Formats: sequence, C-alpha cells, structure tokens
Amino acid sequence: MIRFLASVGAATLAALASIGRLAMFVADTVSHLVRPPFYLREFGHALLQIGYFSLPVVGLTALFTGGALALQIYAGGARFSAEAVVPQIVAIGMVRELGPVLVGLMIAARVTSSIAAEIATMKVTEQLDALVTLSTNPMKYLTLPRVLAATLVMPILVAVGDIIGIMGGFVVATERLGFNAASYIQNTVNFLEPLDIISSLAKGAVFGFIAALMGCYFGMNSERGAMGVGRATKGSVVAAAVLILAANFILTEAFFSA
Repeated sequence: MIRFLASVGAATLAALASIGRLAMFVADTVSHLVRPPFYLREFGHALLQIGYFSLPVVGLTALFTGGALALQIYAGGARFSAEAVVPQIVAIGMVRELGPVLVGLMIAARVTSSIAAEIATMKVTEQLDALVTLSTNPMKYLTLPRVLAATLVMPILVAVGDIIGIMGGFVVATERLGFNAASYIQNTVNFLEPLDIISSLAKGAVFGFIAALMGCYFGMNSERGAMGVGRATKGSVVAAAVLILAANFILTEAFFSA
C-alpha cells in the first residue's frame, strides 16, 4: 500500500511540475510580446510556413469532410423524412465544430511536429547555445514569432476550411443528392448566426496558439541525441492534439452553454 501511494504521489508531483514548467514557458513567451527586439523576418517566414503552405492540406481535409458529412446527414435524415436539413446541419457542423477542430489537428500534425523537430535538432547541434553566445534570446528569436504567427493565421485557415467544407457539402448535395443550388445556399446563409462564425474564428486562434506553443515547448526541452528529437516530436503532436480537443470542449461550453 505504501509503495502504491508513493507511486501515485510521485506521478502527481511530476504532473504538477510539468504543468508549472509549461505555465512558466507560456508566461515567458507572452512577456516577450512587449519587449524588443522583434525579428520580423522570422515572423514572416513563420507566417508562410504555418499559413500559406498549410492551405492545401486544410482545403482537401475540409472538402472531403464536408462532402462526407452531407452524405451521412442525408442518409440519417432519410430515416425520419428529414433530408431537407442537410444544408443547415452541414453549415453548423463545419463552422462550429468540424472546421476548427480538423484544421487544428491538421496544423498539429504538420506544423507542431515540424517546429518541435526543428528546435530539438537545433538544441542537439548546440545552435541554441550559439544563439545565446551571440546575445540572442532563443525564446524571442524562435518561439515568439512562431506562436504569434500561428495565433494570427489560424483564424484565416479556419475560415478557409469552413468555406471549403460547406462547399464540399454543397457540391455533393446538388450533384449527388438532388438539392436545388439556390435553395441550398439560402438555407445555409439563413441558418448561420454571427456567434457561430465568431466562435469558429476564436477557436482557430486558441488552437493555433496551442499548436505552436507545444512544438516550441517540447523542442526547447528535448533530450540530447536522435532519440530525444523523436520523443520531442511525438510528444508535441500528442500534447497539442489532446489540448486542442480539451480547449474545444471548454470553448464550446463557454460560447453555447446558454
């Protein structure tokens, strides 16, 4: 019994220590927002890598998800003679939930892993030590531009994903299920509310912050050697995905609990 309690206590203390380190890392990152210097070139490069080059995977994911969602809703609604709700459910499903979450998970898979591997490799090859030697703060040079870029560009990616997802449902519904195009678009526009769009964009900003932060955190705290780089990359993606899903629940509760 004592050994069991000791193991539980050790695991609890380790978890609390990890949470404390992460909280300090977040505070350190945010504090650099108001302190010069600012590395605009790194920020612009991060915008391209996280935003522009993520458009293909975001677009394809949203397109096929919207199409599949339309098929599933039509098949399910046919059991209750409610096939006409396809436009409304596709719109609200993509904008409120599937759009932000899928884009967040795609960014976690593509960007978080890339950031973690890049920074962890820099640590292994002592490039982080070289930055310190050159009086350059690694947090300001590497972490802040990536986190800020992801936070700013993710709402745009989510908006693109929402639009393409709705378009995917529209194409399937009109070409495969026999819906009238004008009626489908009208039902979609009438059903969506401003809060739906605001919540979608807010989720995107939070998910982008989480995705980039986890990549930087695990990269900065990776172990030495190739195995350390692999563990940091794997851990960053897992942590980002879990935190994105947890944040999605919290934000959904905050926006729509009433």
